[in-house]
Amino acid sequence: MTAEPAGRAYTADEITVYFDSSRCRHFAECVRGAPSVFDVDKRPWIQPANGTADKIAEVVRRCPSGALHYRLAAGPAEVADVPTTVTVIEGGPILLRGDLELRGSFAAVRDTRMAMCVCTRSARLPFCDAACTNPAA
Repeated sequence: MTAEPAGRAYTADEITVYFDSSRCRHFAECVRGAPSVFDVDKRPWIQPANGTADKIAEVVRRCPSGALHYRLAAGPAEVADVPTTVTVIEGGPILLRGDLELRGSFAAVRDTRMAMCVCTRSARLPFCDAACTNPAA
């Protein structure tokens, strides 16, 4: 990724973590991977000073929705997976990983990870917001 990631920035000396809440699908890879950094019971819930830049970057890359990204103060930028992969989750989103460019009736999106809606009920199309699994939706 070359453009500034979308979302709110959480900065520590060696890394900045970006969180785009509109893309979060609550897979919780971040919370499981680095609970001292990603703690939903604290404010702010992302505290990058509580971990090492390498570990945080590794955990952020696990985020399948693309809601989380990072920039290292010194070091390589986040790199897209090669080859591009497509994973279909039964009853859930289609997960894409790679050098992605999504085009449609919306503004083009370039990213390394996306969780795409398949039910078309998402309020955040083309991204999944779990509308199909929410009984109130």
